[in-house]
Amino acid sequence: MRKNKVTSFLCLFFVLIFLFTVFASGVRLIAKNSTNAEFVSTSAKAMCVMESSSKRVLYNKNENEKLAMASTTKIITAITAIENCQDLDKKFTISPKAVGISGTSLYLRKGEEFTLRDLLYGLMLISGNDASVAIGEYVGGSTQKFVDMMNKTAQKIGATNSHFDNTHGLDSKTHYTTAYDLALITSYAMQNDIFKEIVSTQSKKITNSEGKTRYLRNKNKLLFSMEGCCGVKTGFTNDAGRCLVTSCERDGMNVVCVVLNCGPMFEESNALVEKAFDEFHLIDLTSGYSFKDEIEVKEGRDEKVKIGTYGKYLYPLKNDEIKKVSYVYDIQDQIEAPVDKGAEVGEIKIFIDNDLHFSEKIYTMESVRRISIFDKIKDLIKNW
Repeated sequence: MRKNKVTSFLCLFFVLIFLFTVFASGVRLIAKNSTNAEFVSTSAKAMCVMESSSKRVLYNKNENEKLAMASTTKIITAITAIENCQDLDKKFTISPKAVGISGTSLYLRKGEEFTLRDLLYGLMLISGNDASVAIGEYVGGSTQKFVDMMNKTAQKIGATNSHFDNTHGLDSKTHYTTAYDLALITSYAMQNDIFKEIVSTQSKKITNSEGKTRYLRNKNKLLFSMEGCCGVKTGFTNDAGRCLVTSCERDGMNVVCVVLNCGPMFEESNALVEKAFDEFHLIDLTSGYSFKDEIEVKEGRDEKVKIGTYGKYLYPLKNDEIKKVSYVYDIQDQIEAPVDKGAEVGEIKIFIDNDLHFSEKIYTMESVRRISIFDKIKDLIKNW
């Protein structure tokens, strides 16, 4: 008996040691798909996979840790410029301050003229640091003023754990974001058609006012290999390591994947995105409503009035989570005439595993006039 207890204790001890080793290393195992037993490890220092419309985080690791993010900074540079410029196709002159910026470059020359749209392609496809400075100067009036605009954009989006010192992402002690914030920023930016068109472009040629053409090819490998991929941005500095933000759309669901300081950033982002589409499906939870579509009308010309809802609630769920969805209805039995179309008569609450996720009002879908005294007299005579 004593021998069995010792054996059980030793087994438990070694299991605990193994689990501690796994969790202490910060490694998360990612299945490529559900049809085989092959796994890949996530080496990213921080990671966040988010469904864009609901902002639900599907997978995460250190998602709120403040880290350098290199050229993925340019996501907020681009969306800030797009939202604050009325004419993207107006040419402007490149100033000396935008020439010779270290790191990846579009090799702009003093006095060249480009449109903001062309420079945005140079910014997002080949990650031109000089293009980022030229954009900031033109849109903000100065680089510093534009950086202030970038920080205001981040606050507006809800990226409260981010701070930007520059337009390009070169290392600075107070230039940082989190994987979660970057997923939020990207989800927001991808709602803009101009931004989305730029980051999903594989190659582009841009021409200055003198007729000199530059040929640009997107650095994001997944844009050429992953089904449904529509951008967004690569990045690398010594402090940030290799960083990648990916956006992918399939069957109406958009997934944003952020990996910060991740060696095999393309491979692991691909595995994470595939896992998300394999395990989650975007469900319209309002399609599961089940209630009578009319209620009684007191003192009305019609005895009943149609009722219904207007909204949709799309939410990513795993198959086993779909079974945990429940609905609670609170609807009036009757309403007194006159009834206006759009009158509130109840509410529906949607729970997932007993957690409230969504609530929506129920309204009348038509108007009903109150029965008049003359109508009542006519009814009495008819019935008599």
